[in-house]
Amino acid sequence: MTAVQPAEDQHFEATVPLLVVGAGACGLTAAIAAREAGAEVVVLERDASPSGSTSLSSGFVPAAGTRFQAQQGIADSPAAFAADIQAKAKGKACSGLVRLVTEAAAPAIEWLSDDHGLGFHLVTGFKYPGHRVLRMHATPARTGVDLEARLLQAARAAGAEIMTSARVADLFAATDGRIRGLRILRPDGTSETLGCGALILASSGFGGDPDLVARHIPEMKDAQYFGHAGNRGEALRWGEALGAGLKHLGACQGHGSVATPHGILISWALMMEGGVQVNAEGRRFSDEHAGYSEQALAVLRQPGGVAWDVFDERLRALGLEFEDFRNAEAAGAIRQGATPEALAEATGLPSGPLSETLKSIRRSQAGLQRDPFGRDFTGKPPLGAPYYAVKVTGALFHTQGGLAVDDQARVQCTGGGSLPNLFAGGGAACGVSGPAIEGYLSGNGLLTAITLGRIAGRHAADLLRA
Repeated sequence: MTAVQPAEDQHFEATVPLLVVGAGACGLTAAIAAREAGAEVVVLERDASPSGSTSLSSGFVPAAGTRFQAQQGIADSPAAFAADIQAKAKGKACSGLVRLVTEAAAPAIEWLSDDHGLGFHLVTGFKYPGHRVLRMHATPARTGVDLEARLLQAARAAGAEIMTSARVADLFAATDGRIRGLRILRPDGTSETLGCGALILASSGFGGDPDLVARHIPEMKDAQYFGHAGNRGEALRWGEALGAGLKHLGACQGHGSVATPHGILISWALMMEGGVQVNAEGRRFSDEHAGYSEQALAVLRQPGGVAWDVFDERLRALGLEFEDFRNAEAAGAIRQGATPEALAEATGLPSGPLSETLKSIRRSQAGLQRDPFGRDFTGKPPLGAPYYAVKVTGALFHTQGGLAVDDQARVQCTGGGSLPNLFAGGGAACGVSGPAIEGYLSGNGLLTAITLGRIAGRHAADLLRA
């Protein structure tokens, strides 16, 4: 169990000006920014090979007002982005934090592309739920694995040292809350202590700890966890012991489209471009455009906690642009039928209700009836033969609540003010999704990882120079 220990009389085997806990998007971005500002940085990663939540993500980072948008003729602004975030969160996201990260996103994306070779581009062809314009940016392979690999390469090129197989077990803090160092555990059971001048927590959230999930997000306690097993809430526990403010712990990113039993993410782009979900009875049960995070709950409420994504050849071609979908197809997760009846036979769904569902969708697409769930089908082509389907379940991806931070990404105290030299970002910090699962807007996780990482790295370096 992790703990905060008194720093008095603690001897450190070595001292580093800046330590970063976690080598995901937040930690690596923080390391790049701090190195650029002249600080010596060591990133501590618990795994033998850095991956974490970033590698498991789509790798899409939203930003407003980038030159990549302008090149596509898209007018956007941080204010419009902030409005979309608050609309999804029903106005309950922290307004100052929303303003901070939406204004920081475009400069961060262009900085990582221009100065550090990440090669971002604007993802075109479809919009994610809640975004009024195209604003997702991705590295060339359009995967979280590619984003992680390019950030890791950039951090090393910038001169950051990445120490792997180094699980942080304890923090050492002075009576004023100043972090003096930490203890790391190695896989062979040995330990080391490192002193520091400043510390950045980028160790993600608590989705991998069933007890914390049950306590703070009870509606997701039985959901499949699709995040990194190492997200055990250490930052939350350290912060709580230090008197840090904790905020919006009920927020999280769910997803209503994880192929089961294969455990492969099926892109929500299929739903946004005309696909639908049906339950084991062959019937739709929700507006699929409301958002894929809250759709996790909608799917889990269905018989057996499963649903089927139903789409056609046009949408299959779209899916094949994503590596995860290609993997799902290679694994045999995708079923096919030349007719609704054939698809029902391939999936085990009841033929009559499935056929009627597809007919009802066509009537809605033709404008002949209103969709009972409020979805507008008129803007997309009708589904046509051959049909495809994949069995999916709802899953918990990562938590969105955490340590309260100020506009320098410094961890705030419950009684006011900030801890002297502790910073946080990404899943370790409170995000911009408000207090509940339905507040998650696509990309919010990587948005705060990249922006707060850069902000934390810069201000930690400034602190060390002072």
